[in-house]
Amino acid sequence: MYKVAMSTNITKIFADLANLGSADRYVQDVTGVIEHIDLFDDFTEAEITALAHYMVCYSAPKDYTLLNEGDSGDYLLLLLSGGAVVQKKIKTLGSHNIAEISAGSILGEMSLLDGHQRFASCVTTMPTNFAVLTRASLNEIMIYSPRLGNKFLLIILQMMADRIRASCDRFLPAVYGSIV
Repeated sequence: MYKVAMSTNITKIFADLANLGSADRYVQDVTGVIEHIDLFDDFTEAEITALAHYMVCYSAPKDYTLLNEGDSGDYLLLLLSGGAVVQKKIKTLGSHNIAEISAGSILGEMSLLDGHQRFASCVTTMPTNFAVLTRASLNEIMIYSPRLGNKFLLIILQMMADRIRASCDRFLPAVYGSIV
């Protein structure tokens, strides 16, 4: 019924981390994290459980780079515990922290959807457990559970729209001053 379709790169990318196995072994953790994310309010426990069957979990130490700006990526991460900072390289200024994230955060969704390089880096600030959903697994969800896949994609798109709005609210006044 369910199968985890992993990118061959995922096992190589996270080869130095403890592979905790399929997220279905951690359904309670996934459910506990997702139920605190407003965007997932419409998800039933059965849907969260089904989604977990398509994910694999890892454990990373403090100061581990989960995502590296400029790398290719066909997966997203759901932080189950711990925390991290999102860093963006700025020409002539170096790398700057642009956000702090904690359990329940989803990272890497843009590259999962558009196939482009990672927009920013993400480095753990403490030991962190996370679940990985690959594009191949998302395709499996779309085939075998299209309602769940569509629902999940709408959540990701809504989350991305919220982030764009928040970024505009934060950065446009700095650029245009009192005009905005």
